[in-house]
Amino acid sequence: MEQPSNLDRWKTPAYRLVTLILMRCGLRITDTVRLPHDCIVHDADSAPYLRYLNHKMKREALVPIDEELECEIRDHQRHLRDRWPNGTPVLFPRSLKNADGHEPTDDNVYRRAMHQWLKACDVRDEHGRLVKVTPHQFRHTLGTRLINRDVPQEVVRRILDHDSHMMTAHYARLSDTTIRRHWEQARKVDITGQTVALDPEGPLAEASWAKQRLGRVTQALPNGFCGLPVQKSCPHANACLTCPMFVTPRSSCPCTGSSANSSYRSSRRPKPAASSASSR
Repeated sequence: MEQPSNLDRWKTPAYRLVTLILMRCGLRITDTVRLPHDCIVHDADSAPYLRYLNHKMKREALVPIDEELECEIRDHQRHLRDRWPNGTPVLFPRSLKNADGHEPTDDNVYRRAMHQWLKACDVRDEHGRLVKVTPHQFRHTLGTRLINRDVPQEVVRRILDHDSHMMTAHYARLSDTTIRRHWEQARKVDITGQTVALDPEGPLAEASWAKQRLGRVTQALPNGFCGLPVQKSCPHANACLTCPMFVTPRSSCPCTGSSANSSYRSSRRPKPAASSASSR
């Protein structure tokens, strides 16, 4: 649906712009069709923002936009002036029975137009069926994408103008691809400081990734995980920082001499044997 060829299938240019704003800004459809005509503001660095009224929270909000979307909105504003030379208070005025341009587009009218647009795009799911998409799903998609692009959850909350972190947490579902990418980027070493090499494209990559996930679940460790083969068991739960099967990022390796790990190693050193007198 995001492909330019499909976006150009919109018969109404205003609805095409509505769709772009839904996709890129994550606004609710009600807030989008009621955008004010002068909806773009700039910060001290001249970066553009979309200003809108969050009707659910009953407050004004801002969301950053790129220069491309700003140009799309400016072009649309020029077209509005051609039809309503005196200006309109809304960015998406209703096309019919709206002589002064004061009435905004109804969100249900857009929903019906979107349904026809999806049929024209002929976008199908993995079973060959025409996809069914609601305007609010673009908001869900943007929130999930931002989380999977490592955008901090607090930033995502502000972009979507959520009132609480619990609302944003709904989108904080890291894909397995994201978790794997972080795992591959982290340089892993064993207890001696030697790099644990693994080709992410190699034949053992998937099996090793599965083993690491199992190791994380079955043996919770600080700064690393257990690399013991899954067929074996270990009776020494969590006594792992001196175990040859312990795998960790280099920054947390016990052999690097950091103060935290040095103190831990000191605590792990065997205590001197008691004298014969004291033992008696």
